[in-house]
Amino acid sequence: MIVVLPVLVWVGRSYRSAFVGRSQTVTEGLVNYFADLAYGSMGKRAEPFVPFFIALVVFIFVLNEFGVFPFKVLGLPFGGSPTADLNTCAAYAVMVFVVIQISGIRKDGIGFYKHLFAPFAVMAPINVLEEILRPTTLALRLFFNIFIGELLLFVVVQIIAAHVNVGPVNLSLVVAILGPFVVQIFNFLIGALQAFVFVLLSIVYLSLALGDDH
Repeated sequence: MIVVLPVLVWVGRSYRSAFVGRSQTVTEGLVNYFADLAYGSMGKRAEPFVPFFIALVVFIFVLNEFGVFPFKVLGLPFGGSPTADLNTCAAYAVMVFVVIQISGIRKDGIGFYKHLFAPFAVMAPINVLEEILRPTTLALRLFFNIFIGELLLFVVVQIIAAHVNVGPVNLSLVVAILGPFVVQIFNFLIGALQAFVFVLLSIVYLSLALGDDH
């Protein structure tokens, strides 16, 4: 919140000018992109959910990239990406799951759950399992990708501290020069991709729940 809200205030203040700045262009481009994704999947039903999806992608992206700040190295009792903790990822996945269930019930009432018995009643256990696995896979996909990025940084630190030599090559020195730079670029790209994938799958799952043939 401390990182995101000042940025949004800065972007909002740019609208006081009659001229369109770069911050407005970039922000509106991102907003329109995710709005188009939602409208492409759900049509007009997407309108009330667009702010939710945009907020979701912004905060997950920031949490994914939070590990770039060396708070733990400085001895502070916090640091790393919050999404490298399964509890955070599970909370976001449960939130999406609850939104889907409430939206489906508001649309079709208790009849929303008739899809659990399609095409035959004997398929109910499998359909229920599928319904539960959707938020589970959302959480696990996000967690493992970000956690592995954090783990790579730990491996780099261990190689540097071990003073490893491979023949005449000082591997620790090479890793010390290139490792953090390469790993941080990798983590940044993975963090951005996973935020996008999480929101994209959330849109798909919600569109399935609100579809006319659900």
